[in-house]
Amino acid sequence: MAGSFFHRTAHRAAGSLVAAAVLALAAGLSPAFAGTAGAASAWADTVKSDVVELELRQDGVLHVKETVEFTGAPPKRTLVDRTRYDDGNDRLYQVTGFKGDGTLSGGSITLKGSGTATIEYDVKGAVTPLADIQELRWYAVGGWSVPVEQATVKVTGPAQMQNLSCFAGVLASAVACTAASFDHTGTSAEFEQQGLGAGEVLTVVVGYPAGATTGAPVLERRFELSNAFTLNAVTGGALAGLLVLLLGGLGLLYWTRGRDARVVGHESGSLRPIENGHFAPPDGVRPGQIGTLMDEQADVIDVTATIVDLAVRGYIRIDERPRQTYDTPDWTLVRLPGAPVGSLLPYERALYEAVFHGRDAVLLSELKGSFGAELGKVRAALYRDVVTQGWFARRPDTVRTRWTTLGVALTFAGVLATVALAWFTTYGLLGLALIIAGAALAVGGQYMPAKTAKGAAALAHTLGFREYLSSADLGADVPVAQRVELFSRYLPYAVIFDCVDRWARVVSSVTGNGQQADHLYWYHGPAEWDLSKFADSMRTFTMTTSGAISTTRQFRSL
Repeated sequence: MAGSFFHRTAHRAAGSLVAAAVLALAAGLSPAFAGTAGAASAWADTVKSDVVELELRQDGVLHVKETVEFTGAPPKRTLVDRTRYDDGNDRLYQVTGFKGDGTLSGGSITLKGSGTATIEYDVKGAVTPLADIQELRWYAVGGWSVPVEQATVKVTGPAQMQNLSCFAGVLASAVACTAASFDHTGTSAEFEQQGLGAGEVLTVVVGYPAGATTGAPVLERRFELSNAFTLNAVTGGALAGLLVLLLGGLGLLYWTRGRDARVVGHESGSLRPIENGHFAPPDGVRPGQIGTLMDEQADVIDVTATIVDLAVRGYIRIDERPRQTYDTPDWTLVRLPGAPVGSLLPYERALYEAVFHGRDAVLLSELKGSFGAELGKVRAALYRDVVTQGWFARRPDTVRTRWTTLGVALTFAGVLATVALAWFTTYGLLGLALIIAGAALAVGGQYMPAKTAKGAAALAHTLGFREYLSSADLGADVPVAQRVELFSRYLPYAVIFDCVDRWARVVSSVTGNGQQADHLYWYHGPAEWDLSKFADSMRTFTMTTSGAISTTRQFRSL
């Protein structure tokens, strides 16, 4: 270390001789130039001397007194108040009790006055207990906005010093300072550094016996994603336990609140299409009611099937409009006079009035864009109807909304919990359990509407009816004279069950006397149209109607 000191001293002395020779030459060549150079040197911003006295107290607090001589404008110093301690924590150096010829703001000191300034402050967190010693480490000089020509640090403490060390340069520098020495008692040390660049630091390290002070590092957890979501035996086990508890609770909730009152099995029994010579739908259920009962949703296809059912039952007539090859197909819905509108169910009446609005006829294309507002009223009436029928204790849409909203709220709470746990602890994974449970509840809320025992029995009968419509062999058990009416009455249910093509072909194959005809009593085609084209017309009509009454067609896949 001494050799390094003499080498640097000789080097700087040689540099000074060269500089003096250059100035002398400049003075001989031009007195005016020499005067300008001298003025620039006198007013250059620099710290001429920085003398720091450090006193380590019994409680581990380091008291600092600093005397600074400077030229030019008062310089600024940025204290080192935070360093990396380990993979998960930063080390803080807390500065308090600042006073003297300067101001402290946010870890930055700005001197006042001109020429000389004295400041004092305390530092907590500069002592580190190690295996058999305590280490004092402080960034005593540096971080100045201007170069420092001469820095001196004197350290005293509560016990005899065990070792010394010092570093100069950038913060992580391993280059030794100019000089470091004990006094004869071993309780005081002095460090020296000649020449520090702007922003460079002189770090002093002093070792004391273990227990010399009660000081300890001040740590602050550092946020890092890798640490925030640490997976270990504790966090993994806690996450698994929470998931089992929360998801198990959701399963129990569905078992007790979302399950039908009776498990639907093969309870449909025998189903006869004709009873006492008349058409008999399952339990007298309308097509729209069946659609809502099956999937617990009053959707667009249920409304479309109801329009077809109103036509088949003699309330309206569907007239297909003539068109050219590339024209868009269209239909006229005609209100039939004398129809017993008062006998309609509330949701049927709401649909009937929404379609016509006091008109006797309306083009299907005219409903596009204007029927959406009325569709909500029809759907609400359908939900009320299934409750009135005793199939549900509460409206299915209300039940879904309640549980889904609760699931979204739980998910949001999980997000907040995850952020908080990740920011302040290493247990961020635990918040994910709430997010998963909330998402499961939000999705599972769609399945929470539960049918009553009466609703489950109606569904069992409905499933048997669907099987009949999908696979029954139509034979001699249906009298020829009743086939048009019977097969037409089945068609709206076929819309619900997604077997329109089959039943449309069945309807188009017979009339009252078993012969082909130009139209049905409830469906009229244009000129040169006959029942052989009914299947294609009906398929197009149901798709067009669903698109006209709502911009979001909600067909089911059964």
